[in-house]
Amino acid sequence: MPPTQKTRREVLEQFVAEKPGDAFARYGLALECTKSGDDQAATGHFEKLLESNPAYVAGYFQFGQHLSRVGEIERARKLLSEGILVAQNAGDMHARDEMQALLSLMR
Repeated sequence: MPPTQKTRREVLEQFVAEKPGDAFARYGLALECTKSGDDQAATGHFEKLLESNPAYVAGYFQFGQHLSRVGEIERARKLLSEGILVAQNAGDMHARDEMQALLSLMR
């Protein structure tokens, strides 16, 4: 009997368990949880991502979108506002503009 193929989420969960500080793996896992509709897990992974990697610009945009989608509008606004500053400080004007546009849609 052939070994069962791990899902993308299982692979990412294993990687995050082995290297919890790896921002890219944590980000990928948060996105995978979002994609599969596991909003609670996605929120937790986005929180851990930004807690341990506060300069991870892409995390702010995706987490802001996620929070908006699950109805946490005030939290999404606050997070996007923080993300805009982080992106600007990192010199990532594209990400800054994307977050600004999303924030404008929420007002």
